[in-house]
Amino acid sequence: MGARAAPSRRRQGGRRLRYLPTGSFPFLLLLLLLCIQLGGGQKKKENLLAEKVEQLMEWSSRRSIFRMNGDKFRKFIKAPPRNYSMIVMFTALQPQRQCSVCRQANEEYQILANSWRYSSAFCNKLFFSMVDYDEGTDVFQQLNMNSAPTFMHFPPKGRPKRADTFDLQRIGFAAEQLAKWIADRTDVHIRVFRPPNYSGTIALALLVSLVGGLLYLRRNNLEFIYNKTGWAMVSLSYIHGSSQAQFVAESHIILVLNAAITMGMVLLNEAATSKGDVGKRRIICLVGLGLVVFFFSFLLSIFRSKYHGYPYSHLDFE
Repeated sequence: MGARAAPSRRRQGGRRLRYLPTGSFPFLLLLLLLCIQLGGGQKKKENLLAEKVEQLMEWSSRRSIFRMNGDKFRKFIKAPPRNYSMIVMFTALQPQRQCSVCRQANEEYQILANSWRYSSAFCNKLFFSMVDYDEGTDVFQQLNMNSAPTFMHFPPKGRPKRADTFDLQRIGFAAEQLAKWIADRTDVHIRVFRPPNYSGTIALALLVSLVGGLLYLRRNNLEFIYNKTGWAMVSLSYIHGSSQAQFVAESHIILVLNAAITMGMVLLNEAATSKGDVGKRRIICLVGLGLVVFFFSFLLSIFRSKYHGYPYSHLDFE
């Protein structure tokens, strides 16, 4: 019985080999090669991404905003792989372009980028860059862009959407507004830190020192401050004393006073609505307020001199 069982096992083994497809080995070899190729491609993508992030981090360590030409823009922003968000300012800062708005927007952009670079939350998920028209004309043409400055967000995956273009005309370009827009697009919250600006304080201190020094030098003869007759002679020498008549020079004086008051109101409005430097806006506000207060008081004094008994005044020049 032992001699009969052996051929039976050989026949069963032969039947099992007949069920294997004849072309299975080349197919398995091809599948193995494909898996190796896919794994190598994935590894290559990971290495390329690591190199790009490392290069961006190196640039960020040198400056908060790095400039890009056409080649760098296509490599680090347009071409995959990419797992980071990129904020790009398209601008024209060359002097021959005479773009004052570009310079003002660049100052706010620098404040925002510096706030992100030196914050404790800084990471490799968000970078700030700039494309100047004279350095990346082909980029402007590729994006069909014909105005500057323009801020765009390039997400980690996919193409930018409409909301990824900052609405500068409606919102303005203040660093705080840009930070809010970035938080909406990337979930990265940036706390804006503005550098201290003492220009307004210094200007006010110089003015006070000048006036104080003048009063100190004239400390023994300050009667001119309280001399109402002198102020009246200065203000009313060309003003008719009656409300029924008016000198020609008086018309010109009233015109100048109203123009000065209007200029003061314009400066106050500019200080309130502009998005420029805080120190400059403070100085503009002080100058505008001074113009309105001084010349409007002068105008009231003239009105009181012509309409006797008028009860209202501000700074009494009479």
